[in-house]
Amino acid sequence: MHYLPNVLFALLLLTTVLLFVKQAGKIRRNILLGRELDRSDQPKLRLKTMFMVALGQSKMVKRPVAGLLHIVVYVGFVIINIEVIEILIDGLFSTHRVLSFLGGLYDFLIGSFEILAISVLAACVIFLLRRNVLKIKRFWNREMTSWPRTDANIILTIEILLMSAFLIMNASDFILQSRLVEHYSVAGAFPVSSMIAPLLSDWSSDGLIFLERFCWWFHIIGIFAFINYLPMSKHFHIILAFPNVYYSNLEHLGRLSNIKEVSNEVKLMMDPSATPPPADATSPTFGAKDIADLSWKSIMDGYTCTECGRCSSVCPANQTGKLLSPRKIMMDVRDRAEEVGNNIDKHGKDHNDGKTLVHDYITAEELWACTTCNACTDACPVNNDPLAVIVELRRYLVMEKSEAPKELNNVFTNIENNGAPWQFPMADRLNWAKEQE
Repeated sequence: MHYLPNVLFALLLLTTVLLFVKQAGKIRRNILLGRELDRSDQPKLRLKTMFMVALGQSKMVKRPVAGLLHIVVYVGFVIINIEVIEILIDGLFSTHRVLSFLGGLYDFLIGSFEILAISVLAACVIFLLRRNVLKIKRFWNREMTSWPRTDANIILTIEILLMSAFLIMNASDFILQSRLVEHYSVAGAFPVSSMIAPLLSDWSSDGLIFLERFCWWFHIIGIFAFINYLPMSKHFHIILAFPNVYYSNLEHLGRLSNIKEVSNEVKLMMDPSATPPPADATSPTFGAKDIADLSWKSIMDGYTCTECGRCSSVCPANQTGKLLSPRKIMMDVRDRAEEVGNNIDKHGKDHNDGKTLVHDYITAEELWACTTCNACTDACPVNNDPLAVIVELRRYLVMEKSEAPKELNNVFTNIENNGAPWQFPMADRLNWAKEQE
């Protein structure tokens, strides 16, 4: 019975790891449903971009208030969880503050963790107020239905509870150390929890041991639960932000990718003597109809989306009341990838549920509202590229379904007949110059 807590802790740890690996594996499988895309060029620039954007939060601070609060939560939560290493060792071997042999460094670390913990707690409370009391507009757009809003509130609440448990655990530990209770060796500095300790000073040692143990288990079980909640939440960006930024598009914004088959045809038109490429046995498809027609990077973008709404808040189409919301585009990509992945799990990889990303998730009205200005891509704090998805879905509508708006069809006809978007024959192009004579 003496080793029962250690065995339970080991089983809990193993279960947590296995569940997370299983869920992460499904997400990886869903991302790889997309088309191949080579993003292996310029590794040094990619690393620099990753450190600046994903680690350095350089795009977050463009909005100073939200950016600063996010940095506090991000840095604080990550650094505080360094202590998980000690918790894991203590949980497996029934030790108490096993890293205390670090002496002064250990005191500095625990003290820093406490200051960061109270900072994270305060920032999360402010975030909850911004979302639910101030009701900032970008958190209440039409795509922010009950689940996305609830998801954000769940994460913020979990972080508040975890930080509170951490501080109460330390406060109880601090008193037990001062009473020289067996097992609670004197170790650590407690600048924040020592101010909470007077509220617990009347508790008996047995009561404090129960409280300390309860908070200890609550804290570690909460972390384990948080880890396995991440793959089901938009907060999986905590992990995916780094590879997503690394593989982001390094080309100048606004430079569209060419379709190889179309480029080959244009080259042959410009140079009829050129040798045509070998014929492909399969007919090429243009654009994207469903999730498998997008690149794997676009699907990763969907899973990395933080749902912060910065993209939609700078989108001129969205801000003038049109249906388009770049955030919804990213959310739809993720939701469709999840649906296709679930269908594969239930019915096999060849199952067709009769749905497609375009029309069933994203309407033509949304796609044609886009001005391709790239404001959304520039604003995204994790370098998502909603425009890449929009362009591919548009290409499908135009080149596969001939479903372009009437105004664009007129432009296409003019380009085909006159070699320009305007409805003037080539012979009349220089008529304007005659008036200058």
